[in-house]
Amino acid sequence: MKKILLMNGPNLNMLGVRDPAIYGTDTLATIEAEFAAYAAERGAAVDCFQSNHEGALIDRLHEAYGCYDGIVYNPGAHTHYSYALHDAVETIDVPVVEIHLSDIEAREEFRRVSVIAPACIAQVKGLGKAGYLRALDILLDGPAGKDGASEAASAPAAEGPAAGGAR
Repeated sequence: MKKILLMNGPNLNMLGVRDPAIYGTDTLATIEAEFAAYAAERGAAVDCFQSNHEGALIDRLHEAYGCYDGIVYNPGAHTHYSYALHDAVETIDVPVVEIHLSDIEAREEFRRVSVIAPACIAQVKGLGKAGYLRALDILLDGPAGKDGASEAASAPAAEGPAAGGAR
């Protein structure tokens, strides 16, 4: 059985409360439960972790080394500036898929660049909460390791809330 870590960064604990017009009404607990149920159907076990603190996220990535077969990671705002998280993802020998509920390329200018994506095997964006499941599919069916492959699955930003949220 494959072991997957689902990680979520800052402010994602406030999903369902934080700007529902952009981020939707589903809570992080709902997304985690649906992700875990889907993973179980696919024969994978899941651990979930969320933190608003960069250091705690780095520590969890380091702890994942040798323990997980893959990581689905929504770095939240850290996406755009945390070279420390980029380096942590790059350092561990665990494939990571970066996930965003919204299409970050269709958002404000400062949200359009991910400094973490180059260290990941793929990035999924703009599919709402279904993007988490797509990211799991990539880990279970797609690239076998961190080979620099880039697969982006995106939908128009207008579809984000209808698909269960944004960002």
